[in-house]
Amino acid sequence: MSFTIAIDGPAAAGKGTISKAVAAHFGVGHLDTGLLYRAVGKRMLDGVEPIEAALALVAEDLEAEGLRTADVAQAASKVAAIPEVRSALVDFQRAYARRAGGAVLDGRDIGTVICPEAEAKLFVTASAEVRARRRYAELSAGGAETDYDTVLADTKERDHRDATRSDAPLRPAEDAVILDTSTLDIDAAVAQAIAVVAAKRKDGDTA
Repeated sequence: MSFTIAIDGPAAAGKGTISKAVAAHFGVGHLDTGLLYRAVGKRMLDGVEPIEAALALVAEDLEAEGLRTADVAQAASKVAAIPEVRSALVDFQRAYARRAGGAVLDGRDIGTVICPEAEAKLFVTASAEVRARRRYAELSAGGAETDYDTVLADTKERDHRDATRSDAPLRPAEDAVILDTSTLDIDAAVAQAIAVVAAKRKDGDTA
């Protein structure tokens, strides 16, 4: 039996960490769909046309070096605004979502576009300032030369682009549970997410 958990939200809200923890807790697969767009974005930076890169994407591309850099993140946001790129990656995501045993998918449009019928939906968010501080700490720890103001500006620019794109703009699904992590540590955020999913699974068992 499949059980799809859709977790959406803006960059650095904590959805990736939460998604991995939720998948591990329930023993289901996990797909960071942002890696699909990062892989396409990286190929674009390497000189490959974005739509061509999306159509040719294979699972091994998700393990490429350098997918977590700031440049690739910006490139991912740009290619994600191309409708043909998004269309090329839909089937990959939907097939994964319905794998036997269940799956967690995290991204920007899982609950609204990719898996609108997902049994559980969360929208993980936090203020731009909190997310920029988290991202700056992550980049600094990795040796990147940047500053908080630059990261905050990039965060706001990316939020605007993701929220205003014509195809699948970033927004919560109408039936998603909003989880604001601005004042939560990761353990508390994970606990809340697991509680939401557990309740949905219980509702499904008794429906």
